[in-house]
Amino acid sequence: MGRVQDKVALVTGGASGIGLSTATLLAKEGAKVVIADFNEEGAKKAAEDIKTADHEATGIFLDAGQQESIKEAVDFTVNTYGTITVLVNNVGLTNMQKDLDVVNIDIDEWHRLIDVNLTSVLLGCRYAIPYMKEAGGGSIINTSSMAGSASDSIRTAYGSTKAAVNHLTKYVATQYGKDSIRCNGVAPGLIMTPAAEQNIPETINKEFLRHNALPYHGEADDIGYTILFLASDESKFITGQVIDVEGGHYIANPTTPLFNEMMQQQS
Repeated sequence: MGRVQDKVALVTGGASGIGLSTATLLAKEGAKVVIADFNEEGAKKAAEDIKTADHEATGIFLDAGQQESIKEAVDFTVNTYGTITVLVNNVGLTNMQKDLDVVNIDIDEWHRLIDVNLTSVLLGCRYAIPYMKEAGGGSIINTSSMAGSASDSIRTAYGSTKAAVNHLTKYVATQYGKDSIRCNGVAPGLIMTPAAEQNIPETINKEFLRHNALPYHGEADDIGYTILFLASDESKFITGQVIDVEGGHYIANPTTPLFNEMMQQQS
């Protein structure tokens, strides 16, 4: 208990999945948390659940595609709890029906994902950093994705925006480090959130598991605990980094599972 005691955190996209895990863990460890989400009802429900457990949280509406909405979320956090010392830019969208290969991608979807996945991160930092300076420092954590470093046959916009988030993270860390403001990213692999369980076919799940170095899938808390660490003073000398949390899925030659199967057959 108390790893982020008395810190004030804004978690965007906090009504479910990784964001919900993050908000819950931050509150459990002593932070006052604002949960901002397009699903306002879900954000308020999450905050009530946290309060029921005798921790502090508030749920509000956020449209991450709208600049004014992001500013209002940051201002609300400061007006409610007096400051902001932790910002978790967790909102991210993908649409596998429209976010296709370069030739066939829906250009409107390309622009929408740039706004929601990338520009929202810039704006969250823009509005939070002046308050963090007044507070004497802070920690910004951006939720990225392994799609930001490993390409795919579709999701061109999603992967491109996440790659940009990775580099933006370094820029923020470089520009505001002397103000004791740290900025890091977390890049999840396949994480079995309720959305992933609902939308990803079992055959794909099995194929991911086959290529993981570890014998299990990731869960939302695996990312939540990583963000908690980066929000805490335990990571006070870490900035400008993107931590891959992906079960070793991307570390080995892709032929490794086939090679292992071949060796088992010969033994």
